[in-house]
Amino acid sequence: MKKIATDLAPAAIGPYSQGVVVDENQKMIYVSGQLPVDPKTGQFVEGDIQALTTRVIDNIEAILIAAGSRLDKVIRTDVFLLDLKEFSKVNEIYAKRFKGDPLPVRQTIQVAGLPMNSPIEISCIAIG
Repeated sequence: MKKIATDLAPAAIGPYSQGVVVDENQKMIYVSGQLPVDPKTGQFVEGDIQALTTRVIDNIEAILIAAGSRLDKVIRTDVFLLDLKEFSKVNEIYAKRFKGDPLPVRQTIQVAGLPMNSPIEISCIAIG
């Protein structure tokens, strides 16, 4: 995986890359959108948006490990938020957990609603 960085496009304004190139021989892992649900109870975790974000990323990490990958192999994330005012708080947790080099490309989108009335959902693509 190789980072793409050019001054001919706007610089990244957060913990993400402008783009990445993946070698054609890499195994690709597609992780469905994850919610802040505790897999042991099937219930939402309690807490603020940072606690919910932590649970979402924990769920993603568990799926990646089961697939033979890990968080630093993530090449793209899609972050869905009910309220973009929570973005900076989500970003604090995101930056602590996604530390690969290069960082994943990312898009963050405010949506009208998410499953189970969750305030956050994250999906990703990783290499194996």
